[in-house]
Amino acid sequence: MSEPIDGVTITHQDNGNRNGGKYVAHIPGESATGYLEWESRDRNSGGGAVRVATHTIVPPEIGGRGIAGLLVKRLINDAREHGFKIEPQCWYVAKKFDENPDWSDLRA
Repeated sequence: MSEPIDGVTITHQDNGNRNGGKYVAHIPGESATGYLEWESRDRNSGGGAVRVATHTIVPPEIGGRGIAGLLVKRLINDAREHGFKIEPQCWYVAKKFDENPDWSDLRA
């Protein structure tokens, strides 16, 4: 894995109808972007909103620089700030949950 790159910005694109959205990583000087897609599930058994992380995609031309990890961290930060849980259907997001037991309170 290469060194992480500076200046990565991650934007959140909500589909507008609250059925889902995605986080998009923009890398300076690159036309390719990485993204993490999610779908909304109304409520979990505890009564709160859930975002189902369905896909994390980083094209090869920008891969190996920690982009996927940054996308997951943004999802985690938003979950803490906005009070939703995460169901990690994406294998990468599930792996990151397993590696970070301090996130267990956010797992749906």
